[in-house]
Amino acid sequence: MTENLITTPFSAQTTAAEVLDGIDLSGRRAIVTGGASGIGRETARALAAAGAEVTIGVRDPAAGAQAAEEITPASGPGTVCAAMLDLADQTSVHAFVEAWQRPLHILVLNAGVMASPLERTREGWEMQFATNHLGHFALATGLHSALAAAQGARVVSVSSVGHVNGDVLFDDINFQRHTYEPWAAYSQSKTANILFAVEAARRWASDLIAVNALNPGRITSTRLGRHIGDISNSPASFEANSADVSWKDIEQGAATSALLAASPLVEGVTGRYFEDCNEAGPHRPGVRRGVAAHAMDRQSAARLWQTSLDMLAAAATTV
Repeated sequence: MTENLITTPFSAQTTAAEVLDGIDLSGRRAIVTGGASGIGRETARALAAAGAEVTIGVRDPAAGAQAAEEITPASGPGTVCAAMLDLADQTSVHAFVEAWQRPLHILVLNAGVMASPLERTREGWEMQFATNHLGHFALATGLHSALAAAQGARVVSVSSVGHVNGDVLFDDINFQRHTYEPWAAYSQSKTANILFAVEAARRWASDLIAVNALNPGRITSTRLGRHIGDISNSPASFEANSADVSWKDIEQGAATSALLAASPLVEGVTGRYFEDCNEAGPHRPGVRRGVAAHAMDRQSAARLWQTSLDMLAAAATTV
């Protein structure tokens, strides 16, 4: 990791609207997955308010259409529309990619599931890895030409501090031999989100595509935690007065995504991990902040990329 961490005037309390204040995104096209609710919705709203043409990828077309209508600016060039996208369904991902025929300036890989009970896709993939990583991997690589055509595109991979709890289980990604543990599967998928950014940044630098990952913080009132019930069921402290985590509302939770998606303060920055609108330092044991060394490992990033390609190719031959 670089010793010269990137800093901005923003903090954990900054909102997405404040990050994009004064920035004109007219003529820019953006895709935000999971944009019907939570920080995805607020990220889409902030980008549209700055003038971008935003498409939110959603599993529920009716909810997506309603969200798009509600967050489209009343006036100005920014717009929001919804398109069907189920990240756990490769057919849906392929259909979304095939329908996109224009240059793409911003891709925010935001949607996800957390600590869900064991469930598998029709390919046999564990659901959290399939949704949080493989679906986004297929989407981003499928849209690579559109991103390259933008000549300066940005890809934002929304990870979590939960990545510090575990690396990718390359010998058993789908928990076929290991006992399934929801938080271990979640940690694996969130590490994968960062490793994707590391390898994509390397592969796509010549295409002028910047790729970064982030921890949005602990966000109140989103559907991400719907599987865990009482928030105390998580393995780490969720105490609001803990100095180890940044508790945020939705507007603050979307700020780091907005920064990496559109702020000139991080122009040309790629392959890094941010939290609280600043580049994160190395993780220290016992502290729920920073980025773990295993998530920035270049060999692991390259291995995950090839593993992901192999999994998608194997699935394609069985369709």
